[in-house]
Amino acid sequence: MSRFVISDVNAELALQPEDGAPPDVVAGLVRLVRSGDREAFVTLIGLYQKKVFILAYSFFRNKEDAVDVVQDVFLRVYEKIESFQENRNFDAWLIQVAKNLCIDRYRRARGRREMESGVRVDEIPLADTHSPDAENASNLKSALSCSIDRLADRQKTIFLMRHVNQMGNEEIARALNISTGTVKSLHFKAIRRLRTLMGPHLGCQS
Repeated sequence: MSRFVISDVNAELALQPEDGAPPDVVAGLVRLVRSGDREAFVTLIGLYQKKVFILAYSFFRNKEDAVDVVQDVFLRVYEKIESFQENRNFDAWLIQVAKNLCIDRYRRARGRREMESGVRVDEIPLADTHSPDAENASNLKSALSCSIDRLADRQKTIFLMRHVNQMGNEEIARALNISTGTVKSLHFKAIRRLRTLMGPHLGCQS
C-alpha cells in the first residue's frame, strides 16, 4: 500500500483528550478492512490518527517526526490487520503497535546522534556517584542506555516519556490511555529495576 496523507494536526490541539469510537463501529471497520475495503481503512485512519499523533509527539516533541511515525503505524496496521484477533481490543492493539514503533525510532535516532535532552544519570535516584573523568562518565551513560533497553516495554516507555521528554504523570496517562496510578506504578518499577541493573556500575552491592 502506498503512503497516505495524514491530516495536518496542530501539536497543541493534538494534546487534548480523545473521545474514541464505539467498539462496534471499530469492529465493523476492521472487518471491512480485512475484506479489502480501502475506504474503510481511510475511515479508520481518520478515527485514530490524532490519538497516534499524541503518542508520537509525546515521544519526540517534533511534529515532523510524529507525522512520520503516524504514517509508519498505519502502514504496519494495514500489513498486520489479518493477524488481528477480533476478540482483542483494537485500541490497545493499535497503541501497542505505535509504542513499539516509537521506541524503535528512538533507538535509531539515538544511534545516529546524541540527544541533548537525553537521560541524565543525576536525574535518576540510583546512588551517589562522582565520575573521576569524562571516560568514566561516558561508560556510565552507556551502561544506563543498555539498562534502559532491558526494562520491560511498558516500564521503558514511561521512563523515556518521563526522563527524555520531561512529561508529567497525567500527560503520560492521557497519551497512553491508562490511569495516572498505573503510570506512577510502572515508573516506580522502572526506577527500582534500574537501581538493580546499574548497581555494579555505581559501586553498589546488589
